[in-house]
Amino acid sequence: MSGHPLLSIKNLSISFGKKEEETQVIKSISLDVASNEILGIVGESGSGKSVTSMAIMGLLPKKGTHIEGAILFEGHEISSISEKEHRTYRGNDIAMIFQEPMSALNPSLTCGFQVAEMLQYHLKLSTSEVKKEVIRLFEKVKLPRPRAIYDSYPHQISGGQMQRVMIAMAISCKPKLLIADEPTTALDVTVQKEILELLKELQKETEMSLIFISHDLSLVSELVNRVAVMYKGEIVEEGSVYSIFKLPKADYTKALLASRPPLNKRLAQLPTISSLANGSFTAREISPQQRAKKHKSIYTKVPLLEVHNLEKEYFSSVGFLQKKNTLKAVNDVSFKVFEGETMGLVGESGCGKSTLGKTILQLEKATAGSIYYKGKDLTQLKERALRNLRKEIQLIFQDPYSSLNPRLSIGASLIEPMKVHGIGHSKKERTLKAYELLIRVGLDESYFSRYPHELSGGQRQRVGIARTIAMKPKLVICDESVSALDISVQAQVLNLLNELKDDFGFTYIFISHDLAVVKFMADQLLVMQAGKVEEIGDADEIYANPVSAYTKKLIAAIPKGI
Repeated sequence: MSGHPLLSIKNLSISFGKKEEETQVIKSISLDVASNEILGIVGESGSGKSVTSMAIMGLLPKKGTHIEGAILFEGHEISSISEKEHRTYRGNDIAMIFQEPMSALNPSLTCGFQVAEMLQYHLKLSTSEVKKEVIRLFEKVKLPRPRAIYDSYPHQISGGQMQRVMIAMAISCKPKLLIADEPTTALDVTVQKEILELLKELQKETEMSLIFISHDLSLVSELVNRVAVMYKGEIVEEGSVYSIFKLPKADYTKALLASRPPLNKRLAQLPTISSLANGSFTAREISPQQRAKKHKSIYTKVPLLEVHNLEKEYFSSVGFLQKKNTLKAVNDVSFKVFEGETMGLVGESGCGKSTLGKTILQLEKATAGSIYYKGKDLTQLKERALRNLRKEIQLIFQDPYSSLNPRLSIGASLIEPMKVHGIGHSKKERTLKAYELLIRVGLDESYFSRYPHELSGGQRQRVGIARTIAMKPKLVICDESVSALDISVQAQVLNLLNELKDDFGFTYIFISHDLAVVKFMADQLLVMQAGKVEEIGDADEIYANPVSAYTKKLIAAIPKGI
């Protein structure tokens, strides 16, 4: 790097809490970002990535935060300046794209107004000039119908479009440094690829510096020049993309690289950070012959679930006394699921995957078609018969935090469905069962009395899985159940799901937008687009020889690393 760095972090330490009981979350880190450079910061949740970015932006609370060391921007110390001084930098010289656009955008204000507000604060433009500039920015970030989106509220546009609005807001004042904090985590692989290409294009055009924060090393490799790997508040390794990927030194970096499901082979189990750290992991591949033998035993049985010509329509009124608009979320879908198999269901957001899962569970009523489970058509069953069957068909939700009652302890959350379905004869018996379940999903008895907010995302997802297996179901629908988790935690949860499948004889419908994850889990793969089945067949065969152009596009969008 020539000349002085644009941003220089020197021996930065950050602690939260009162003096006598402070928790140190950043431990004496040093990092430089040059002008026109793209730096990647990688690490799992709790490693300190986002806290570092918030410190650069001056967004950490003054009360209860203790900062040591220095943050220099263009040679000026900015870690100890006042809030008023920070406002002159924030948005103007240093901007940030947040992880979750739905919570970062104000739901009560239009998208155009929120970007215009930023321009009016920093640039002295007239109202008409501001509107023109916002629409120009929306065009620049390749938003469809920029004039319509100007007047739209966040809930009226997709996640990818919301993220583009956030990017437009971030680049509106031509910042010298842009921080992108997990900007693609909740997005489909195809939308994720589009956002990465957009960021690359904008960086090249404006020559701004970019800090790209993620837990996914493969994703980071497609964008950045240099990588810093963070773990438990420290930088454990730093170097070029090539050296980090091809010659990693730190055990943690090696574990992060290994935790992503491989695309060129099928492993029986994914390596995790703990298994690599203690040397207990040996990669065991599943050969095509072993797979064929397993499939022979699965597919000679009678199907557990048969879906025939299933349709689910939604209606929306265009206006008073006007005709209704019809949206076919599921359109003439047919497939079979056999006992002991994992059916992978893949496609972009809005393709109908989750609606199909909810319709199988009869949480949504089918418009047409039939769903046979063990020979019974679920669409014709009365509510009471359905309720009895719900014990056998369970759902693991995408977001474990919103699916757990924040007012109930973990133990109470596990005992409640047992009481409803008559599992166990007494409170003592159910409590012992809850303890067993916690241990089975890799937690311990101390979690029984904790509350959801006291747990990490991976721990909450394990509780969700424990609650599901308490019912001893036959068929489990996993709806994007690992998409919000770090790569390393994701590997642990995927391994756990496969272990439980072998131990309890579960059958899975595994819904995801991530083809790499689905390929690791699935025997059979069903690809959906716009409510229809695009392609169906053996998961390995579809990945190796996709027929549909849409499937080829999904596979091409998977981050491959270098």
